[in-house]
Amino acid sequence: MDKVVIIMPSYNEAKNIKRMIGVLFDEEFPKIKSAEMHLLVVDDNSPDGTGEIVKKAMKKHKNLHLVTGEKQGLGMAYVRGMKYAMGKLNASAVMEMDADFQHPPRFVKPMVEAYLGGAEYVIGSRYIEGGSIPAEWQVHRKAVSFLGNLFIRLVLLKPSLHDLTTGFRLTKVKGVLDKIDLDNLMALDRFAYKVDLLYQSVKSASKVEEVPLEFASRKEEKSKFSMKEMISTFKVAIILGIKDKSRFIKYGIVGFTGYLINAAGLEVFYRLGFSTGVAAAFGAELAIISNFIFNNFWTFKDKKITTFGKVVNKFIQFNLSSVGAIVIQAIVVGVGTAFFGAETRQLMLIIAVGFFVIPYNYAMYNIFIWKTWKIQALAKLQEKLG
Repeated sequence: MDKVVIIMPSYNEAKNIKRMIGVLFDEEFPKIKSAEMHLLVVDDNSPDGTGEIVKKAMKKHKNLHLVTGEKQGLGMAYVRGMKYAMGKLNASAVMEMDADFQHPPRFVKPMVEAYLGGAEYVIGSRYIEGGSIPAEWQVHRKAVSFLGNLFIRLVLLKPSLHDLTTGFRLTKVKGVLDKIDLDNLMALDRFAYKVDLLYQSVKSASKVEEVPLEFASRKEEKSKFSMKEMISTFKVAIILGIKDKSRFIKYGIVGFTGYLINAAGLEVFYRLGFSTGVAAAFGAELAIISNFIFNNFWTFKDKKITTFGKVVNKFIQFNLSSVGAIVIQAIVVGVGTAFFGAETRQLMLIIAVGFFVIPYNYAMYNIFIWKTWKIQALAKLQEKLG
């Protein structure tokens, strides 16, 4: 049976923690039959006695755990909890959850059900059907929340995900959380670390699912989110956005270099006496060789292919994928010139390359050659191709 550990950081949460423990263990956990549910409270030595309340409750609940430490920020508390959940509790999955009832406990069950249904990363989303933010929030706060989240979605190019700033999330350990360098997440002393953690988790998870979350107002004290937190969050998102696009920028540079090699090869072989068709073919193959080498050692260096046998196998696949690009180019140019005349051939070539060939090649490289994209529907084929 899968073991799901809820990690709940706390600092001066004495007014909430006792009631939260009661609701989870007496009301919500019994509803979840197919997973072993645990609660791990990570207390930053709260002076209000939060830790003592948890210790007392641990005598009643065997699946309640406590980790204490110095106050170093929300991110560090979560990292401490995640390491403990993986190393000491052998968690199958961990869930991030607030102690202040902003994440209503009734939403734990649908999060766990999504995970048990095959999702490796589950997001409690306020911005999908069934989700919401507090109606009593002032208009400016609603606007900041919505527009801030939209900004991060655009910067990270994640339009399919609707809530990238939520703190209510569940992550599978094997193959997702255990691949992340938790100690080196950005902005661990602020809320902004959540954007980095989400970014890396989404990259590793083969299936990401959003479930509705009705975000609630904090019952005790004011929200801890501030303008400094928002600026820090935007900064992290921008850095990740640039980092995320760096591979595509490299791919573009390599592709342009390949074009120059292609053009030079065409000219050299033609002057050596070969026909234009043969010269073009030789030039294209030189470009393919150049693209493969530079992409392998630069664009996709984190997935670099080094063994001789695999290099040969992948180079063959690389050539075969390039045939698809040639076919696409021929179709677009052929159809375009048939409709608009032969004099538009250069324009049609630009359209073919810019709108079809570049995205096609980039997708093929990421899915089948260096396999940086995990596509669940193509998982078996990806594995078969080696």
